[in-house]
Amino acid sequence: MSTVRVAVAGSSGSIGTQTLDVVRTDRERFEVVGLSVGSSVDMVVAQAREFLPSVVAVADPDARREVAAALADLRTIEVVSDDSHICGVADVVINGIVGFAGLPVTMATLAAGRRLGLANKESLIAAGPVVRPVRTTPGAELIPVDSEHCALHQCLRSSLRPDVELKRLVLTASGGPFRGRSAADLAQVTVQDALAHPTWAMGPKITVDSSTLMNKGLEVIEAHELFDVPVNAIEVVVHPQSVVHSMVEFTDGSTIAQLSMPDMRLPIGYAMGWPNRIDAAFGTIDWTTLSRLDFEPPDRETFPCLDLAYEAGRTGGTAPAMLSAANEVAVDAFLAGRIRWNQIPNLVVSVLDDVDVLEPTVLDEVIEADRRAREVAMSHLDAMI
Repeated sequence: MSTVRVAVAGSSGSIGTQTLDVVRTDRERFEVVGLSVGSSVDMVVAQAREFLPSVVAVADPDARREVAAALADLRTIEVVSDDSHICGVADVVINGIVGFAGLPVTMATLAAGRRLGLANKESLIAAGPVVRPVRTTPGAELIPVDSEHCALHQCLRSSLRPDVELKRLVLTASGGPFRGRSAADLAQVTVQDALAHPTWAMGPKITVDSSTLMNKGLEVIEAHELFDVPVNAIEVVVHPQSVVHSMVEFTDGSTIAQLSMPDMRLPIGYAMGWPNRIDAAFGTIDWTTLSRLDFEPPDRETFPCLDLAYEAGRTGGTAPAMLSAANEVAVDAFLAGRIRWNQIPNLVVSVLDDVDVLEPTVLDEVIEADRRAREVAMSHLDAMI
């Protein structure tokens, strides 16, 4: 099997570091050719010295100068500013950049006709209408890198005609750290409470999103974009064990599910090895100890962010971009102690009510919708404090 050249966008984050873990399991099959970070000097220097990529992209100018100086003795490594430079040298790009900032890598990878392992859900959610055309670039492939959408991707492989046999997609949600608690219970939760996820070890932003169920709502929109399935044909069920990662129901009543123990390296390896599976096993189930699998409907009253995402997904156009942008501002404000946890959906609603939805045809219109939503969110945030 030929060597797969891998580039990692956001190599200092949770997805990035776990991608490199997968590479370490088979250095003959996978070769790291590109790394990108925002400003994590020490980490990317250590990664570059271990994997010897041809390109290292560092967004922050001061950090970039430090990285260039630290790697000056390795003349085969080029240090650049634009992380899209890592896309052209790779067979597969794992995009683990958090937030809307990951959109340029998504666009550049697909435009270059490469395989994109997408862990950055916001870029597809926000820019779905303009990402769709570039996905048709010859050679371009989009493989989801998160447990739920990777599970759906695997389940859909069981059908020769998913376009006519599919009835619905079922996304599972752990329920986050606040499952089973009432709105009154959650009035004064702390940042530390919200970051105490019972199952997954993730970055702070996505962990807070999990606590509000916004993460699951964004995944509904992402599933709609990834698999061209109507929003109303995508359901969410709470499954606290996080062993069934998602399910697909077909027209004959059959439901196909993908099961594994929680381990993000499984979907990362799936995207890196596609269309083949890798040899390293992550998330193997010990069936002698797995005693139960529970499922329950989400509490939509206590966690209104889920329905906000459904509404934005059904509206389409720039509504998902506005939702994502407003939520980023709200989560940042919560993490900074500026608003309470239960004010996050309030801030998102205020933006969706105040900003007009457009049908974007070019990337600049998506960027402007994102900018405008953040501007309005900041003005409402100032009024809330």
